[in-house]
Order: sequence, then structure tokens, then C-alpha cells
Amino acid sequence: MISNSLISRMKQARCIAVLTGSGISAESGIPTFRGKQGLWKQYRPQELASNAGFINDPELVWEWYAMRREIIGSVSCNTGHKALARMEDFVPEFWLITQNVDGLHQQAGSKNVLELHGNIMRNRCTVCGAVSPDTSSGSSKGLPTCPCGGLLRPDVVWFGESLPADSLHLAFKASKKCDVFLCIGTSAEVQPAASLPIIAKESGAWVVEINTETTAVTSHVDESFNKPAGQMLPGLVKAVWGS
Repeated sequence: MISNSLISRMKQARCIAVLTGSGISAESGIPTFRGKQGLWKQYRPQELASNAGFINDPELVWEWYAMRREIIGSVSCNTGHKALARMEDFVPEFWLITQNVDGLHQQAGSKNVLELHGNIMRNRCTVCGAVSPDTSSGSSKGLPTCPCGGLLRPDVVWFGESLPADSLHLAFKASKKCDVFLCIGTSAEVQPAASLPIIAKESGAWVVEINTETTAVTSHVDESFNKPAGQMLPGLVKAVWGS
């Protein structure tokens, strides 16, 4: 049940920050990062999502990302994504911080999205750093290259790499400034994103978790809802703003 306290706090909030993880995308049918099937079970994540792995076998890495892109391209944003996009319309300042790389928040209509781990539907040149929306992927016929001649890679953050500085700075800023912080579908174990709800709490925000499982942050939040985001968020938006 949604408390009157939460409804009141969200109505009065001048700034709301949201952190989303793989749980909200799993509701659309996207398997979590470690939920690889068949062939991919024989590989460690570091072999498929690291610069060393890419240098060692770029064709294998591109084959895996082509498979992931195909899965993402076959699904759509869900009611949870859409509810967050709707929420943005009612709040003076709204920040959607995501650990997901699938772009489903943008597909749902969210505008102020901070992608901490990049976007799988973009490429980045390993030489000049240029970013492109081109989703062509490698095969035995050749690897994708940039106009400068450099080899392209998916524009995502791999193991051992730093998160994008600008997005991370804004994520910390939003967490310190917000009146309400929603932590949705994330295990809250991967740093530095896992520290954001704690920072929000220490800065005076009302912190709410929406997750089907107990997580590392559950004991620290003000309210916790053990429900899928797709079920919880539309009702929350309706209870607060009547839409």
C-alpha cells in the first residue's frame, strides 16, 4: 500500500532522482548481464566485456554484442519505463540515472537520462573516440570500422573502465539535491551507483526502494516495496498525480 507520507512527499518534491537497474528491463524480457544462455556460458564476463577481451578476440566480443542487440531490438519498453517518463512531466526537476544500456527509458519518452554504463545501441571508435548510432556489428566478413579507420566497439562501460565523468558528476549532484530518491530494480552492489541512494538519504531525501528482492540497500531506505516496477510505478504515479 502506498503511504500518505510518500504521496505527500512526491507531490511537494521540487526534485526527484531515480536509479534504475536490470530489474526494470528484465520485465521487458531482457536477461540480466550474467543470464547468458547456451554457448555463452563457457565464457567469463571479463572475456566478453573488457578491453583485454576485445583486443584478444574482437570477433567473439562483437558476436556476443550482436546477440544482445538482437534481443534488445525485439522487446519494447514496459509500463514501468512509461510511468517514469510520465513522472518526469509532473516534477520541476527530474533525473533518471540508469545502469542499463538498452535505451528503453528513452524509448518510453524519458528525456533527462543519465546513462552510467553507456548505451549498447551506439558504437565508439577505439582510435578517435567518435560515437555513432550505427548498430552494425562484426562478423566473419569483417569488423566494423570508423571513417578514420579505427576499429569500432560498443559504447558501453567495460570491466576496469571508468564511468563517464559528466554523467557520474550529475548523478551525485542529483542524489544530494533531490527531495525523493527512487531505487528501482537494482541490486545496489555495483559501485559507485550503489552509493547514490545512501548519499541521497544522508542529504535528507526520502529514499524508496522498488524491487522484487531484498538488496544491500533495503535496510537503509525509508520505504520498500517488494513488487515489480511495472506493477508499482503506474499506481504510484496515479496516486500522486491522478494520471
